[in-house]
Amino acid sequence: MPSIALKERLLSASQILDLFAGLQPDPAWSFAECTPRDTCRLTHGYHRYPAKFIPQIVDKLLDSYTNPRWPTVVNDLFMGSGTTIACAIERGYRATGTDINEVACLITRAKSTPLDPEKLERRRLWLYERLRPLDDGYVSNGALPAILPGSERIDTWFPERQKHELGQILAALMEIEDEDERNFFLCCFSHILKNCSLWHMGSTKPARDLSREPRRPWPTFLVHLQKMTDRNRAFWHTVPPAVRTHIHEYLDVRCHDARELPFPDNSVDIQITSPPYVTSYEYADLHQLTALWLHYVHDLRDFRQKFIGTSRPTNHRPYHGRSAIAEEILAQMETANVGLVPSIRRFFSDMSECFAESYRILKPGGRACYVIGNTQLKGIAVRNAEVFVELMQEAGFVLERVIMRQIPSKILPQRRDPNSGRFVSHQIPQCVEAYPVEYIIIMRKP
Repeated sequence: MPSIALKERLLSASQILDLFAGLQPDPAWSFAECTPRDTCRLTHGYHRYPAKFIPQIVDKLLDSYTNPRWPTVVNDLFMGSGTTIACAIERGYRATGTDINEVACLITRAKSTPLDPEKLERRRLWLYERLRPLDDGYVSNGALPAILPGSERIDTWFPERQKHELGQILAALMEIEDEDERNFFLCCFSHILKNCSLWHMGSTKPARDLSREPRRPWPTFLVHLQKMTDRNRAFWHTVPPAVRTHIHEYLDVRCHDARELPFPDNSVDIQITSPPYVTSYEYADLHQLTALWLHYVHDLRDFRQKFIGTSRPTNHRPYHGRSAIAEEILAQMETANVGLVPSIRRFFSDMSECFAESYRILKPGGRACYVIGNTQLKGIAVRNAEVFVELMQEAGFVLERVIMRQIPSKILPQRRDPNSGRFVSHQIPQCVEAYPVEYIIIMRKP
């Protein structure tokens, strides 16, 4: 059957494995008919994001498990690019969220904060006048103020002319006093960085393309800014007036560790999230340009170590969680590549702490909806979804429903090397589809 709804009971490890083995994809959750225009509607097209969580999943879950007539608080503890948060605000719900990645927090704030179109237009005209000298071409460093990153790594990615023009744009943006407006423009700035660099746009991991000519930052910025301005106008007119005029009463997103959520007990009606995978450190690599330009980090190694699932030798947090399925995965990995065992164990331990926090902040009767796929490392099946069910039961949840979702090939997040688990080029023959299917796990707090 496509999905399984369950009575309130706890499942053993073998029952969980049998349940997942019996699942078939549910066509109602594939959204194969959706075009990129559909999945990037409103503010969801502000910024590129790897393996982006599409709004159609969030909308269907909200339709299924919330009542628009009741005050509702929606939470995403791994908010990424802010899809869940923006969908909640669009409906007039309150939204809370966290992410350890400052780049994700910037994107989420920009995507989920509707700005008065008239005020935004005045700010856009101000910026244009401020940087009008750039219309005539590159302006030598010193003629306009510039803010440049302190990291020498930037020189690896940006030719001097692109680097200095970006610094001049950034200096003007940092003069904007209104934080919401500044975040909007910084999100635009962040989005164009790869286009204006030597970043290989066809690669799913950091790589330089020395044959390409990076775009000029100022015209590239203006083009994307116009797109964002149009999308903000549509978002502004979609969000209920009471919400858009009092947005900070409805929106509370923070750069924070999901293992220690900064929200009160029993404060959330529903959680909808797409959590990290064992290889979540890739987000640190893929967002390094923004992190360096906006001074979120000076050493990329420190940036990587913040992410859940990475091997952090300086982190002495105790291990949490007891999962027979996870232990079997680790036992198999011992023979395949013992060096990966600490990272996988750390990942499941970290997630166990997150599940406990999910349980704490949910109201009784509230639901936690986790969208997660399984993967392979060194040829070993890493059954994230099955382990999650087992660990969430341990946290106190009961399993209500599991949905298998087939991911349409047009939005499939590329391919992975079965040995390393990392995104790779399509041309490598032994590679497998990264996540041909994923699971939507719906747990309930009794």
